[in-house]
Amino acid sequence: MSDRERRAHWEGIYQTKGEREVSWFQETPRLSLEFIQSAGVRLDAPIIDIGGGASRLVDALLDAEFENITVLDISEKALAKSKSRLGPQGARVGWVVSDVTSWNPMEKYVVWHDRAAFHFLIDPNDRAAYLERLLCAVRPGGHVIIGTFALDGPEKCSGLPVARYDAASLGAVFGHSFDLLENRADGHQTPMGAIQCFQFSYFRRLNES
Repeated sequence: MSDRERRAHWEGIYQTKGEREVSWFQETPRLSLEFIQSAGVRLDAPIIDIGGGASRLVDALLDAEFENITVLDISEKALAKSKSRLGPQGARVGWVVSDVTSWNPMEKYVVWHDRAAFHFLIDPNDRAAYLERLLCAVRPGGHVIIGTFALDGPEKCSGLPVARYDAASLGAVFGHSFDLLENRADGHQTPMGAIQCFQFSYFRRLNES
């Protein structure tokens, strides 16, 4: 799928569906916030949420008094929903409309968070492009939190095929630049009442030699 096709797909999703009509909606992103807080970073540490769209993680980070938050998403409509929800607080956030696989990072981040974006990259070239941006954007010693569908999770989401992972297979994709510190299973209950099996892997980027 090309950048243009991906953008059109997700703009269509956010144009036609409300917040609670998408399966990935979370009122409180508990596990994501736990991982970020457990990293022990300063409140002014640069944090980026990849594919954050209309997610409420940005709300939770602002409530926790984090000061340097960026949200990246391919869908301008998704980010507009978050901005509208946050009101004046939205001015405290950096908003980036981009496909992560073609994005040009302009900052080095201490925390990279991605819940349910990476698993849509089923083309090896797209995964390689993602990893290239990740290596460019995350400081050595930085924290990387990736949430994907688990091996027993759904095979499709929003009409698109996904790649499913466990800690070992995700670690193999990321290679030797990252150290896996923790992995957790998560049963996400969708707004429609179904349970989706996710897995979250927490990596530390190794220092450059």
